[in-house]
Amino acid sequence: MLLDEVDKALEARGYSFARYADDCNVYVGSMQAGQRVMALLRRLYAGLKLQINEAKSSVGSAVGRKFLGYELWVAKGREVKCAVAHKAVDGFKARIRQLTRRTGGRSMAQVVDKLRSYLLGWKAYFVLAQTPKIWRALDEWLRHRLRAIQLYQWRRPRTIYRALKALGAGRWLPNGWRRTAAAGGATVTACSRPF
Repeated sequence: MLLDEVDKALEARGYSFARYADDCNVYVGSMQAGQRVMALLRRLYAGLKLQINEAKSSVGSAVGRKFLGYELWVAKGREVKCAVAHKAVDGFKARIRQLTRRTGGRSMAQVVDKLRSYLLGWKAYFVLAQTPKIWRALDEWLRHRLRAIQLYQWRRPRTIYRALKALGAGRWLPNGWRRTAAAGGATVTACSRPF
Protein backbone atom coordinates (compact mmCIF):
# COMPACT_ATOMS: atom_id res chain seq x y z
CA MET A 1 0.00 0.00 0.00
CA LEU A 2 1.56 3.26 -1.07
CA LEU A 3 0.64 6.38 0.84
CA ASP A 4 3.13 8.70 -0.87
CA GLU A 5 0.34 11.11 -1.82
CA VAL A 6 -0.59 11.50 1.85
CA ASP A 7 3.05 12.04 2.83
CA LYS A 8 3.56 14.64 0.10
CA ALA A 9 0.38 16.51 1.08
CA LEU A 10 1.46 16.65 4.74
CA GLU A 11 4.99 17.75 3.80
CA ALA A 12 3.65 20.45 1.47
CA ARG A 13 1.66 21.92 4.36
CA GLY A 14 4.69 21.83 6.68
CA TYR A 15 3.30 19.33 9.23
CA SER A 16 5.57 17.23 11.44
CA PHE A 17 4.50 13.61 11.20
CA ALA A 18 5.66 10.03 11.65
CA ARG A 19 4.23 7.18 9.60
CA TYR A 20 4.95 3.46 9.50
CA ALA A 21 2.83 1.51 6.98
CA ASP A 22 -0.72 2.72 7.66
CA ASP A 23 -0.02 3.90 11.23
CA CYS A 24 0.47 7.67 11.26
CA ASN A 25 0.87 10.42 13.87
CA VAL A 26 0.71 14.09 12.83
CA TYR A 27 1.98 16.68 15.34
CA VAL A 28 0.40 20.15 15.40
CA GLY A 29 0.21 23.00 17.92
CA SER A 30 -3.46 22.95 18.97
CA MET A 31 -6.60 20.84 19.11
CA GLN A 32 -8.23 23.02 16.46
CA ALA A 33 -5.30 22.42 14.08
CA GLY A 34 -5.58 18.72 14.89
CA GLN A 35 -9.24 18.70 13.84
CA ARG A 36 -8.30 20.36 10.54
CA VAL A 37 -5.56 17.79 9.88
CA MET A 38 -7.96 14.93 10.69
CA ALA A 39 -10.45 16.31 8.13
CA LEU A 40 -7.62 16.60 5.59
CA LEU A 41 -6.55 13.00 6.22
CA ARG A 42 -10.12 11.76 5.78
CA ARG A 43 -10.28 13.50 2.38
CA LEU A 44 -6.86 12.17 1.32
CA TYR A 45 -7.66 8.59 2.34
CA ALA A 46 -11.08 8.78 0.68
CA GLY A 47 -9.32 9.82 -2.53
CA LEU A 48 -7.23 6.63 -2.26
CA LYS A 49 -10.41 4.61 -1.58
CA LEU A 50 -9.23 3.87 1.98
CA GLN A 51 -11.09 4.36 5.21
CA ILE A 52 -9.73 5.66 8.52
CA ASN A 53 -10.37 3.37 11.48
CA GLU A 54 -12.35 5.76 13.69
CA ALA A 55 -11.98 3.50 16.73
CA LYS A 56 -8.19 3.90 16.67
CA SER A 57 -8.01 7.47 15.37
CA SER A 58 -8.44 10.60 17.45
CA VAL A 59 -7.18 14.10 18.06
CA GLY A 60 -5.42 14.54 21.38
CA SER A 61 -2.20 15.23 23.20
CA ALA A 62 0.93 13.53 21.87
CA VAL A 63 2.00 12.75 25.44
CA GLY A 64 1.04 9.20 26.39
CA ARG A 65 -0.09 8.23 22.89
CA LYS A 66 1.32 4.88 21.76
CA PHE A 67 3.15 4.64 18.42
CA LEU A 68 5.13 1.53 17.42
CA GLY A 69 5.54 0.51 21.07
CA TYR A 70 6.81 3.92 22.19
CA GLU A 71 5.06 6.80 23.90
CA LEU A 72 6.12 10.35 24.72
CA TRP A 73 6.39 11.80 28.23
CA VAL A 74 7.39 15.17 29.66
CA ALA A 75 10.49 15.25 31.87
CA LYS A 76 11.77 18.04 34.13
CA GLY A 77 12.23 21.31 32.32
CA ARG A 78 9.33 20.44 29.97
CA GLU A 79 11.64 18.27 27.86
CA VAL A 80 9.75 15.65 25.82
CA LYS A 81 11.28 12.15 25.88
CA CYS A 82 10.50 8.66 24.55
CA ALA A 83 9.39 5.81 26.78
CA VAL A 84 8.36 2.20 26.30
CA ALA A 85 4.55 2.11 26.08
CA HIS A 86 2.67 0.37 28.90
CA LYS A 87 1.11 -2.08 26.46
CA ALA A 88 4.59 -3.08 25.22
CA VAL A 89 5.75 -3.68 28.82
CA ASP A 90 2.67 -5.81 29.47
CA GLY A 91 3.41 -7.84 26.33
CA PHE A 92 7.04 -8.24 27.43
CA LYS A 93 5.98 -9.53 30.85
CA ALA A 94 3.48 -11.96 29.33
CA ARG A 95 6.17 -13.42 27.06
CA ILE A 96 8.68 -13.66 29.92
CA ARG A 97 6.07 -15.48 32.03
CA GLN A 98 5.72 -18.04 29.23
CA LEU A 99 9.48 -18.52 28.97
CA THR A 100 10.07 -18.74 32.74
CA ARG A 101 7.37 -21.16 33.85
CA ARG A 102 8.62 -23.10 36.84
CA THR A 103 7.04 -26.35 35.67
CA GLY A 104 8.60 -26.42 32.20
CA GLY A 105 10.97 -29.32 32.85
CA ARG A 106 14.01 -27.39 31.59
CA SER A 107 17.38 -26.69 33.09
CA MET A 108 18.34 -23.16 34.08
CA ALA A 109 20.76 -23.04 31.11
CA GLN A 110 17.92 -23.85 28.69
CA VAL A 111 15.69 -21.16 30.19
CA VAL A 112 18.46 -18.56 29.99
CA ASP A 113 19.24 -19.55 26.40
CA LYS A 114 15.61 -18.99 25.33
CA LEU A 115 15.44 -15.72 27.26
CA ARG A 116 18.66 -14.40 25.75
CA SER A 117 17.44 -14.04 22.16
CA TYR A 118 14.12 -12.49 23.21
CA LEU A 119 15.73 -10.03 25.64
CA LEU A 120 18.42 -8.93 23.16
CA GLY A 121 15.82 -8.29 20.45
CA TRP A 122 13.49 -6.41 22.80
CA LYS A 123 16.30 -4.26 24.18
CA ALA A 124 17.59 -3.49 20.67
CA TYR A 125 14.12 -2.42 19.50
CA PHE A 126 13.55 -0.13 22.49
CA VAL A 127 17.07 1.32 22.60
CA LEU A 128 15.67 4.83 22.02
CA ALA A 129 13.63 4.74 25.25
CA GLN A 130 14.80 7.40 27.72
CA THR A 131 13.51 5.73 30.88
CA PRO A 132 16.30 3.98 32.80
CA LYS A 133 13.94 3.14 35.69
CA ILE A 134 11.90 0.78 33.52
CA TRP A 135 15.04 -1.22 32.62
CA ARG A 136 15.99 -1.54 36.31
CA ALA A 137 12.47 -2.56 37.30
CA LEU A 138 12.23 -5.18 34.54
CA ASP A 139 15.70 -6.50 35.43
CA GLU A 140 14.70 -6.93 39.09
CA TRP A 141 11.44 -8.62 38.10
CA LEU A 142 13.22 -11.01 35.72
CA ARG A 143 15.87 -11.92 38.30
CA HIS A 144 13.11 -12.70 40.78
CA ARG A 145 11.51 -15.07 38.24
CA LEU A 146 14.85 -16.80 37.63
CA ARG A 147 15.46 -17.23 41.38
CA ALA A 148 11.99 -18.75 41.72
CA ILE A 149 12.82 -21.29 38.98
CA GLN A 150 16.09 -22.18 40.70
CA LEU A 151 14.43 -22.67 44.08
CA TYR A 152 11.72 -24.78 42.48
CA GLN A 153 14.37 -27.01 40.86
CA TRP A 154 16.26 -27.48 44.11
CA ARG A 155 12.95 -28.41 45.82
CA ARG A 156 14.08 -29.93 49.13
CA PRO A 157 15.03 -27.56 51.97
CA ARG A 158 18.28 -29.41 52.57
CA THR A 159 19.27 -29.03 48.89
CA ILE A 160 18.30 -25.36 48.94
CA TYR A 161 20.37 -24.74 52.05
CA ARG A 162 23.44 -26.53 50.68
CA ALA A 163 23.23 -24.80 47.29
CA LEU A 164 22.79 -21.34 48.83
CA LYS A 165 25.65 -21.98 51.24
CA ALA A 166 27.87 -23.11 48.34
CA LEU A 167 27.04 -19.84 46.56
CA GLY A 168 28.19 -17.88 49.62
CA ALA A 169 24.77 -17.00 51.02
CA GLY A 170 25.17 -18.86 54.30
CA ARG A 171 25.70 -15.74 56.41
CA TRP A 172 22.42 -14.23 55.12
CA LEU A 173 20.33 -17.25 56.06
CA PRO A 174 18.57 -16.97 59.45
CA ASN A 175 19.96 -19.25 62.18
CA GLY A 176 16.62 -20.92 62.82
CA TRP A 177 16.22 -21.69 59.15
CA ARG A 178 19.67 -23.33 59.08
CA ARG A 179 18.75 -25.73 61.86
CA THR A 180 15.34 -26.47 60.35
CA ALA A 181 16.77 -27.02 56.88
CA ALA A 182 19.40 -29.39 58.24
CA ALA A 183 16.56 -31.42 59.73
CA GLY A 184 14.72 -31.31 56.41
CA GLY A 185 11.67 -29.36 57.58
CA ALA A 186 11.95 -25.85 56.12
CA THR A 187 10.18 -24.50 53.06
CA VAL A 188 11.40 -21.57 51.02
CA THR A 189 9.07 -19.46 48.88
CA ALA A 190 11.29 -16.53 47.85
CA CYS A 191 14.75 -15.16 48.18
CA SER A 192 15.12 -11.54 49.25
CA ARG A 193 18.84 -11.01 48.55
CA PRO A 194 20.65 -11.18 45.20
CA PHE A 195 23.44 -13.75 45.09
